[in-house]
Amino acid sequence: MTGGLAQLQLPASWRTLDFISDVHLDAGAPQTHAAWSAYMASTPADALFILGDLFEVWVGDDLLEQPLESFAAQCALSLCQAGQRLKLFFMHGNRDFLVGPALLARCHATLLADPCLLRGQGHSWLLSHGDALCLDDAPYLAFRQQVRSAAWQEEFLARPLRERQQMARQMRERSQQQQAQRWADGGGYAEVDAQAARSSLQQANSSTLIHGHTHRPARHELGQGLAREVLSDWDAAAEPPRAQVLRLSIEAGQSAQLERLNLA
Repeated sequence: MTGGLAQLQLPASWRTLDFISDVHLDAGAPQTHAAWSAYMASTPADALFILGDLFEVWVGDDLLEQPLESFAAQCALSLCQAGQRLKLFFMHGNRDFLVGPALLARCHATLLADPCLLRGQGHSWLLSHGDALCLDDAPYLAFRQQVRSAAWQEEFLARPLRERQQMARQMRERSQQQQAQRWADGGGYAEVDAQAARSSLQQANSSTLIHGHTHRPARHELGQGLAREVLSDWDAAAEPPRAQVLRLSIEAGQSAQLERLNLA
């Protein structure tokens, strides 16, 4: 049973859908920004689903009020130009949960609930950023509950932009320190709980979960015909570079095919 799960029905005319997440756009990563901008200008997809963490940090839509040469304005321009020729869908991640209606409206993008069930041509896919399914990461889940509350966001967004940017830098530094400690302890990036993923798919009557967040791009089998398709993070300056798209190709009356495209 899908119950109150958010659902999106695909138009019958759509044949190519792209999924990306964890691009982590940042002024300090120009190669990744260039790779993403080139992709946005050239993808043949009918629709692009951005499943969280497009930005390394987004502290409020008033970033759009900065000069046209600012990094935020450059990113918004790429989104807007793409939004004029294909359908954009955006899901909040743990880095850009403050993307608001102003940016979405400017780019003609539709906000997706997390999770959301995508349906079409007799198939379905459950979409999520993935962070809420990392049940072993209790400190992060507590932080997530706090910052996703309307009260916290209202108080944070009421602060001056410069103060919010400083607070975001401090939160990012703490996050990096915690991640470094996880690696030192033999952990690494948090992982999606397999049973939680199976339960989510079973409740949605779907067999495939598409998500990001964990930076472990691959198909992960869950048993009972269920699987997770994990999206890649992007780092065009890495060796080897990472800039991957998961593309869904749908032919009327035929099975849908997923493939991974390495852009860098």
